[in-house]
This record gives sequence, structure tokens and C-alpha cells, in this order.
Amino acid sequence: MTLRLNPAIADWRALRVWVIGASSGIGAALAAELLDAGAEVILSARRAEPMRALAAGRSRARVETLDVTDPAAWLRVWSQLETANARPNLVVFCAADYRPQTCLDLRAEETRRLLDTNLLGIYYGLEVILPTLARQGGGVALIASVAGYAGLPGAAVYGPGKAALINLAEILYTELKPRGVAVYLINPGFVATPLTAKNDFSMPALLTPRQAARDIMRGFARGAFEIHFPFRFTIWLKLLRLLPYRLRLPLLARLARS
Repeated sequence: MTLRLNPAIADWRALRVWVIGASSGIGAALAAELLDAGAEVILSARRAEPMRALAAGRSRARVETLDVTDPAAWLRVWSQLETANARPNLVVFCAADYRPQTCLDLRAEETRRLLDTNLLGIYYGLEVILPTLARQGGGVALIASVAGYAGLPGAAVYGPGKAALINLAEILYTELKPRGVAVYLINPGFVATPLTAKNDFSMPALLTPRQAARDIMRGFARGAFEIHFPFRFTIWLKLLRLLPYRLRLPLLARLARS
């Protein structure tokens, strides 16, 4: 019998999910899959128009604009949801930013912007939502990346931010499970989004956002803690992470030169 680390979610019809970063990419595709599965979905991002287009004609969709880098905005939206009796059962942190860059490309303002969106924004949100979830139960899902498994060349800011999310998800799980809060860690490989379109190299096992969203839904249905995909790609990075540094670092250096 498989030991489930989280509740398995197969029936979404009685659940309300808050998808943060729902204007494009994986977030938008996941919001659409959840709506199709019968969930009530709150869509949040800075850009309202793409979310309104996705929500059009769907009575179970609600749009709330949100800048994840603004702590006051988190408080405002959460207060609105509580006032409307629309507190989510599950909060999915999808918002992300990305630029391929080496350690010689670092620029202070850009570094701050990337980490504000990819890491600090999650902390701002957790500060607001966790007191309620810890009392009433629910779930949190963090979308990190396989870029957080190892020090991959060309991800000098993005990779460390995602590695921090992997570490954070493990902490959240151990601290929140006794309080009835599920924690899901989602580590995608390459997905064809406006962010990965910035890459100038071949991306192995590239998925569409819809494929990624369906992999996430299958992970929820299994009650997995870590949901990683596509397996044919992620398994090699997991093996790379297990290697001692005397083997791992030369392999990473070869990637940097390719």
C-alpha cells in the first residue's frame, strides 16, 4: 500500500482553490483544469484581462487582481475573500518571473525583482494565509522547479530562488501537517510559457502548459508531496543531485560550456 503524504484530491466539486499567477502559463492552464473539474477557482495575478477572459462564462470563477510583491495587497485580497465568505481550501502559488543569466550578468534591481516575485512574494502570502489555515485546515501548493535541484548554469538568480522554495516546502510540511494543513511541492521541468521563451537553447522534454496542469492534477489525485514532471527528464536531475560533488560539479561545468 502506498503511503500518502497528503490527502488525495480526486473530487474538486466541493473545493475552492486560489491560483496565484493565473494570467498565463502553468497558472492559467491549472485554473482552467480546476474549473473543468468542478472546483470553484479564485484567479489572481497583476494582469486582470487574461484572467477575465479565462473566467468569462464560468460561474465558479472569481478574479482578484494581486501584486504578489506587495504585502499590503495580500492583506487586502485575503480580507475581501474572508468578507465574501470565499476563503479557499487550497492556495497554489504559481506566480514567477525568469531571466536566463550567469553570475556575471547580475544586476541589483533585476535580482531584487526576480526574488521579490519568486520567493519573497510567497513569504508575504504565507504570512497572511497561514494563521487561518492552521486553525481551520486546508492546503498550500508551491510551484518551484527542477532548477532548484542543482546549481544549473544560466540560472544564477532563478535557480537559488527555486531551491529555497523546495527547502521551504519541506519545512512547511513538517510544521503544518500536525495542524491539518496539506503541503504540495510542484517541480516542473521545461514548460512552453512566455518565461521559457526567453531561453536560447534546446529544452528537453518540453511540455505545454496544459500537459503540465494535468500532471499537477494527477499529483493531487495521488496525494503526493512532491509532484515532478515529466519523469523522463526529472529522474536524471534527481540522480544528478545524488552524486558527490567530485562527480556532479564536472557534469554541471560541461553544461555551462555547451
